[in-house]
Amino acid sequence: MELRKANLSRYILPLREGGSLPALAEADDGFKYVVKFKGSGHREKSVIAELLGGEIARKLGLKIPEIIFLHLDEAFGRTEGDEEIQDLLKLSQGTNLGIHFLSGAVNYDPNVMKVDSQTASKIVWLDAFITNVDRTFKNTNMLMWHKELWLIDHGSSFYFHHSWDNWEANALSEFKFISDHILLAEAAELEKADEELRVLITDDFISKLVGLIPDEWLNFDLSQTPAELRKVYADFMRLRIKNTENFVKQALDARQNLI
Repeated sequence: MELRKANLSRYILPLREGGSLPALAEADDGFKYVVKFKGSGHREKSVIAELLGGEIARKLGLKIPEIIFLHLDEAFGRTEGDEEIQDLLKLSQGTNLGIHFLSGAVNYDPNVMKVDSQTASKIVWLDAFITNVDRTFKNTNMLMWHKELWLIDHGSSFYFHHSWDNWEANALSEFKFISDHILLAEAAELEKADEELRVLITDDFISKLVGLIPDEWLNFDLSQTPAELRKVYADFMRLRIKNTENFVKQALDARQNLI
C-alpha cells in the first residue's frame, strides 16, 4: 500500500464550507486537489482520520477520489492576502493530504437522488466502523460525479483520538451517532454488509494502513513514539472489527425507529 506524492504549486481558492478551511490547489503533477492541511483546527489528527477513513472506504469497494501526499514548502501561498490562510499555510509546511478534485461533481441531495440498499448499507457500516460523526443531512459528504456516488471528507472519523483516553472502550462502543446518518433509512442490508465487509479488514491491511501515516503527523503526544501511536490506531481497529455486532445492532435498532 502506497500513496503518490506531489508538491503543491498553486493555491487557487479556499473552500469555506467546513471548519478546517481546506483549499482547492494545483500540484506539480498537473492535477487539482482539495487540500486538507495538517495545520487546520484539529491539526494532524484530522488528516490522519481523513487518510485512514478514506482508504478503508476504498478497501470496502466504495468510490473515493484518489488520496495523495502533498508537500507544502514555505514559499507556497506567499501572495495570499488573507491572514487566516497565511497562518494556516505556515502551520502546514511539510506533508499534507490531497484529495483528487472531481470537476463538475455536485453534492448529494437526498430529495432528488437515491442510493440503492446495498450501497447505503455498506456506507452506514463503514461510518459506524470508523466512528464518523459527519455524514448527516447537515453535511452529506457525498458527491454525484458521472452518475456515481463518491464519498469525501472523513476527517471527523476516529474521534477517540481527540481525548486519547480509554481507546479500548471507544473501540467497543455502539456508536449512537449512527442514528443521524443520512442513509440509515435506506440501509436495509446491514447484516449482509457486515458479513461481506468485516472480512476485508484484515490484520495485514490494518498494519499496512497505519504504516502510511507520516511520522510528522504523529507528534501530538510527545510521551509516545510514532510507532506507539500507530499501534494504538491499529489496535483500535483490530478490536473494533472483532466486535462489529456492537455497532451493527445499534444501527439496526436506530433504523427500526425510522421506518
